[in-house]
Amino acid sequence: MQKYEKLEKIGEGTYGTVFKAKNRETHEIVALKRVRLDDDDEGVPSSALREICLLKELKHKNIVRLYDVLHSDKKLTLVFEHCDQDLKKYFDSLNGEIDLDVVKSFLYQLLRGLAFCHSRNVLHRDLKPQNLLINKNGELKLADFGLARAFGIPVKCYSAEVVTLWYRPPDVLFGAKLYTTSIDMWSAGCIFAELANAGRPLFPGSDVDDQLKRIFKMLGTPTEETWPDLTTLPDYKPFPQYHPTQGLAQLSEEREVLLSHMFYNPNNKNIFNGVTSHRVCVCTFIYKKKNKRYLSKALLNTRSQDARIDFLLTINVC
Repeated sequence: MQKYEKLEKIGEGTYGTVFKAKNRETHEIVALKRVRLDDDDEGVPSSALREICLLKELKHKNIVRLYDVLHSDKKLTLVFEHCDQDLKKYFDSLNGEIDLDVVKSFLYQLLRGLAFCHSRNVLHRDLKPQNLLINKNGELKLADFGLARAFGIPVKCYSAEVVTLWYRPPDVLFGAKLYTTSIDMWSAGCIFAELANAGRPLFPGSDVDDQLKRIFKMLGTPTEETWPDLTTLPDYKPFPQYHPTQGLAQLSEEREVLLSHMFYNPNNKNIFNGVTSHRVCVCTFIYKKKNKRYLSKALLNTRSQDARIDFLLTINVC
């Protein structure tokens, strides 16, 4: 630890404490994430091990960089690149308005980092504004991979106790343990809505039931017809039959179309009334504004989510 000079504490949570620090040799500013190692703990926490292993492999402009790992008997310190703030703090600095170019830039970078994770068979499983860091150059980076998991074939059963409540998809809220990249795409849709509304959350539920009710009131209650096998989910319970509302009226028509396409059934079926298959273009509103509908049609035939995002990222949308 003599290599780094701590400057100030910038965060604290159940995982430990984060400090802003300076490398004494290079004078580079870094972030030190000190993980608590309790006396009765069985070694290093699994979340820290998972984050270390995954971030050593995930090298991308839109994923936070892990520089080093320092370990002693009672302390584990992860050395990260330093970012000035997270997306939540950025929202707090706004006065209820956000520039459309900023929305497009942040969404583009979020999808770019996410596409890279998914192409490397990694699910983040905890996307939320607090875990998206922004540096002074306006670069957005995915961070906090403590709940992330590698996935592959055959599909494994994972925990349903993932993703912060407001950004958790309905199938996981109903206890589903079989999921893939769809879990991150739902969270990305929620974050996009929050971006478009200058930091106002789309589904700020107080508990699981309230969260599901908010989702269904806005997007409509799914049925066995629109979501086959819905009633077989472990924690399924019936809800009143809500119809889609105009809850997204604060968004432009184009952005509403885009958002609707980010909420989809993980089994390639329509979850909600009026919401088309996830094979549809993720960034319809960008193409519509440019009157290039043929791009949207081209993506209708792009079956996988990763291929669809890869196609999107070849186009200069920002």
